[in-house]
Amino acid sequence: MSHEEICHGGHGEHGGLVDCDEELIDAVLTAATRVHSALGPGLLEAVYEAALCVEFDEMRVVYRRQLEVPVRYRGRLLGIGFRADLVVADSLLIELKSVAEIAPIHLAVTINYLKLLNLKRGYILNFNRRLLKEGIKRVSN
Repeated sequence: MSHEEICHGGHGEHGGLVDCDEELIDAVLTAATRVHSALGPGLLEAVYEAALCVEFDEMRVVYRRQLEVPVRYRGRLLGIGFRADLVVADSLLIELKSVAEIAPIHLAVTINYLKLLNLKRGYILNFNRRLLKEGIKRVSN
C-alpha cells in the first residue's frame, strides 16, 4: 500500500484533520489480531508494539513508532515528552494498552493526541483481553 492509497488530506468537512480509509484500518486490525493470536494477553505493551511493527513491516504498512507529540501553549513549544505509540501512514493513531479495562484517562489521552497531531481517527488496542475484539476502542477527533 502506498501512502496515497491509504491517507487523505481531509481538508474541508473535517476542518483540515488528516483521515485514513477503511483499507488501512483493516490492515492495522488484521495485524493486531495476528499479534494477539500469537502472543495472547498478559505481556507488556512494549512487546505488543514491537510485534505489531514486525507485522507492519511484513505487510509493508508505513508507520512511525513512539512519535513525539508536540504541545504548544500560547504559541510556545513546551518540550514535554509525550509520545504516541504508533502513527500509521501519517493518518491513524494507535495507542497500545495491556490493562484490565480501558479507562477514561486512556480515552482522554488518545483524544488529546489526535488533536495535537491533527488526526481524525485513532484506536486504543488493549491486548490484555481474552479476545482482542473485546479490547478495541475506536476514537475520533
